[in-house]
Amino acid sequence: MEATENRKDRGKEAKGSQPGDYQGHLRKDAGDADAIGCLHAELQRLCSRAKKRLLWTLLLFAFGCSGLYLYGFRVLRHLEGIIPMGICPTATTSLLTDNFTGILRPWARPEVLTCTSWGAPIIWDSTFDPHVAKQEAKRQNLTIGLTVFAVGRYLEKYLKRFLESAEQHFMVDQSVVFYVFTDRPEAVPHMTLGPGRLLRVEPVQGESRWQDVSMARMRTLYEALGGQLGQEADYVFCLDVDQRFTGNFGPEALADLVAQLHSWHYHWPRWLLPYERDKRSAAALSWGEGDFYYHAALFGGNVAALRKLTAHCALGQQLDRERGIEAVWHDESHLNKFFWLYKPTKLLSPEFCWDLQIGWRTEIHHPRLLWEPKEYALVRN
Repeated sequence: MEATENRKDRGKEAKGSQPGDYQGHLRKDAGDADAIGCLHAELQRLCSRAKKRLLWTLLLFAFGCSGLYLYGFRVLRHLEGIIPMGICPTATTSLLTDNFTGILRPWARPEVLTCTSWGAPIIWDSTFDPHVAKQEAKRQNLTIGLTVFAVGRYLEKYLKRFLESAEQHFMVDQSVVFYVFTDRPEAVPHMTLGPGRLLRVEPVQGESRWQDVSMARMRTLYEALGGQLGQEADYVFCLDVDQRFTGNFGPEALADLVAQLHSWHYHWPRWLLPYERDKRSAAALSWGEGDFYYHAALFGGNVAALRKLTAHCALGQQLDRERGIEAVWHDESHLNKFFWLYKPTKLLSPEFCWDLQIGWRTEIHHPRLLWEPKEYALVRN
């Protein structure tokens, strides 16, 4: 029995070692080698393709960076213009009214946002009747103040053109008092003004840093609004001097508390807006806060509302100084914090304060104010 099993085992061994099976093993090994070779070639081909893709990516990135550097991000600015601003709900648009223009016409500008979530109008060209606004301001016998700070080299660089353009376009046929705050009252240019229009020059102290000049104005405005300015004006607009009027800026802009949409940021989503994010600052807004980004180059309102605004900003700046910090955009950061806490009753579209450096935008019809070229190297040294 054992002999028989041994013979069967030897038979199996012999059968397994037949010449045909040996050749099969050789063919199998050769096939495996071919497969490995093919796999290696495929890997080389894929690596070569990946290298080419990486090279093209780097070339395109370098080309894109060069284009952005040479053309000042104009391409991105044009693309930004197609980001939708949002649409006013029909229930809100039918209720939009204004103290000076009466019923507004938001349907005249369907391509832009014409109201806020709290029901304040955003004033665009064609949404109001300028004649109605003029008549209402005349009926109320209003005096409108315009303040501007011209300190250091800002005076000779910008003030004359600012005042001349303001006399031509700002609140035409209305009673106006211009307040120029400057560290050199004797250098303020002489102006020939129309009837019912006055120019007052108020001395202020010069500052060693331009940031301090910018931030000191809130304290100065607060004091002025509690003095003669607040006594003779019903509404006041506070403007930067490095801009000029180019179109009619009339009573359609008047309201209890007026904010200006920043022309560089009105298309941006909220999480991209340049609010102060340092929680130590009194101007800080968290990532879930904020409505729009407002420009400190133009804001206004009645005297009581502006006293509250300037007091808030001045106090916030004082608290920051005591903590040894400074908000990223100085008084503008504090202004945006105020408008988040206390909503403006009217917003002015970027048509009221536009920068030509942004380029052409279909929604900008007739700019009222234009930024002057920012020659910081000249005026801030």
